[in-house]
Amino acid sequence: MEKTMVMKILEQKKLKYIPHYYDPIKLDACFVAEVLNQNPNQVFKTLVTVGSKYYVFMIPANKELDLKKAASFLKEKKIEMIKQKDLLPLTGYIHGGCSPVGMKKQFTTVFDKSIIGKEKVCMSGGRVGCQIEVNSNDVIALVRGIIENIIVEE
Repeated sequence: MEKTMVMKILEQKKLKYIPHYYDPIKLDACFVAEVLNQNPNQVFKTLVTVGSKYYVFMIPANKELDLKKAASFLKEKKIEMIKQKDLLPLTGYIHGGCSPVGMKKQFTTVFDKSIIGKEKVCMSGGRVGCQIEVNSNDVIALVRGIIENIIVEE
């Protein structure tokens, strides 16, 4: 399979990754974790939001972004998910294939604090049907990520 922009960037930065491919019959992060036999707490989904500017959030597949916590942390009055039709023109990625690596512009990227202590995470490889397993510290450093408590508490 042809290399994605994510893979090319990781290789350019000399960062190791493992690609995983799956049949994208469902665009759901928990489904992806299941078909790849991965722990849903280590499969991170990419969520793009808007407040006074755009933000990217990385959270575990089986969790939900707490928009109020996120807005408060970023000192925004309100943050909401962007419209699906705006995703491709803004990021260069489509729904189900969005990665924080290789977006058209580098947005503030926040990882949920649950990433702490995880050596590896799995995230979109930049194409529907492709995930990459990568060192969590490498991807955080690459996108200049911030770590914060941003998920809905159960």
